[in-house]
Amino acid sequence: MDLSSAVSLTASTLRRRPADLLPFYLLGTAVPVIARMGLFVALAGTYLHYELTGRLADARRALADLDLTPPGTQDPEAVQAWAETVGPALEPLASPTAVLLVTAGTAATVVLALLTYAAVSAGQMSAVAGRVRGGRGLTAGIAGVRERWLTFLGLYVAEFLLWVGVSLLAALAVGGAFLVNPFLGAAVALFALLVGLVVLLLVRAVFAFAPAAVVVDETGVVGALEGAGGFIRSNPVDALAYLVVAVGVLVAISSAASALAFLGGGAVVALASAVVAAPALDLLKTALYGDFRGAVAPVEPVEVRLRDQFLGGVRRGWRELTAFVRRTPGLHAVAVLVGVGFGAVGWLAADPFVGAVTTSIEGRLVGHLPPTAALNFFGNNWSVAMATSFAGVALVVPALSSIAFNGVALGATAALEENLAALLAFVAPHGILEIPALFISGALGIHLGIVSWRAFRGGLSRDAFADALENAFWVLMGIGLLIAVAAAIEGFVSPYYWRPFL
Repeated sequence: MDLSSAVSLTASTLRRRPADLLPFYLLGTAVPVIARMGLFVALAGTYLHYELTGRLADARRALADLDLTPPGTQDPEAVQAWAETVGPALEPLASPTAVLLVTAGTAATVVLALLTYAAVSAGQMSAVAGRVRGGRGLTAGIAGVRERWLTFLGLYVAEFLLWVGVSLLAALAVGGAFLVNPFLGAAVALFALLVGLVVLLLVRAVFAFAPAAVVVDETGVVGALEGAGGFIRSNPVDALAYLVVAVGVLVAISSAASALAFLGGGAVVALASAVVAAPALDLLKTALYGDFRGAVAPVEPVEVRLRDQFLGGVRRGWRELTAFVRRTPGLHAVAVLVGVGFGAVGWLAADPFVGAVTTSIEGRLVGHLPPTAALNFFGNNWSVAMATSFAGVALVVPALSSIAFNGVALGATAALEENLAALLAFVAPHGILEIPALFISGALGIHLGIVSWRAFRGGLSRDAFADALENAFWVLMGIGLLIAVAAAIEGFVSPYYWRPFL
């Protein structure tokens, strides 16, 4: 299969039943939400430690008489003077127990991120292989998470160790040569740089195709590396073409992210990268490797126009959203209670800092550009909705933590706002859509957590679990519609209409 045919197969596979593949890539956006549970637990433990030992009360009393607002200047002496004033008041919080808890929480977060990423990647590539073979992607992905997560973890660890090993060997060779003679050291450094780059490029090429080898050949780490190496030797042109495309996509995404970040739209690029570029590249390399192994089923081109398919998807998303809301009132009540309850916690937690630390909606709107702001609001809020929803797959708790985290942040921001009436006026027009959309995403996360628990216990078949993931995809499309309208209002209406009155 040449690159052109593989690209056509990739496009047709993505367009034909996207809900049978993309949920695993939406799950990828939830990895940080799942992983940060380790740090959240550590912070909660630290807070309890401060409260039980009286350290938090001591810090509050010390901070009550201080001006906590940083100096409005970059003058190092002013910043240092402010830090020297505030620092002693924070000394009660410098507890060895707190440091230990935060260190352990950070380590747990790193480990959770690595394990979760390996499991999600196994599901993604297994779903891709299932679609390339002509089967159902989601059921193949669910099976792949259970059966292949350890293999994917082994691949990531092996590549990391190889990169570290090559770098250390080069550093040792250069260091030894410099000890003998500076000119010899310079020559060895140049040689090591050139050879090291070639070796690392070959390592990356092999490990780029190794995940496809795992799911196509149904093999382990060693077999995957052998299969990927065999593919590159037998099809160097196809392998090189894929690598050129992958690098080109990476450069294009980085360039777009840099340009749109300046304009405020970087979140949309990150979202497109996670749920469009990533599955497309995975499909492309799996199609090339699968053809090498004779494991690619033909895919007919999609005859429906892209515009008609998009509009049909929006309509279906809205139908699934309204149906989900109607049939799960209890889950929505839980999401609202958690969000509002932790919003009150954020308000109360910020109370000691009211007057000393302030936020200003009017200050945040300085330099507001409606089109780019609307794009940024849309990308950020839909990303949060996706992550909250699919984080629930990890047995509900991460979804609840995401709702709670956002509630605390909003409650604290409102408590510290210097013009609360202006903040409420700003939030009202878009908030009537945006806030319910985020609560729906929380309810969807709770729903997926219940479903995953039932599947984990064996009370739900893989097909039923796959149906739930597919339905969640369409509900999220409906949530995206709400958030898009809310973002347009937030960008073009919310910042302006209230100014003549307040």
